[in-house]
Amino acid sequence: MDRANRLQRIWYVDLQTILPTTMTLLILNMGQLMNVGFEKAFLLQNTLNQTTSEVISTYVYKVSLAAGIATYSYGTAIGLFNSFVGLILIVIANQVSKKITDTGLW
Repeated sequence: MDRANRLQRIWYVDLQTILPTTMTLLILNMGQLMNVGFEKAFLLQNTLNQTTSEVISTYVYKVSLAAGIATYSYGTAIGLFNSFVGLILIVIANQVSKKITDTGLW
């Protein structure tokens, strides 16, 4: 380490030190990949762009709460599917992280 230049110190010491924390944050953020801000999408929707700006959270709101007949079970099923996809993404990211860096959540 005494003869290492600045780039070698960054690559072999600093990045190797923060790699477990970085991989943990990456794995946890993979679960949020399916979540788009409800407020952003809902407030920017109008009748002209409603078909192209529909996301899962606004669709659940419209199906379960804003409809004339409240279908709570259908909205719950869609939300459960969204959570299940997020869980699958976390598991896949954890397995890839273990293969590449030997660092994972479990």
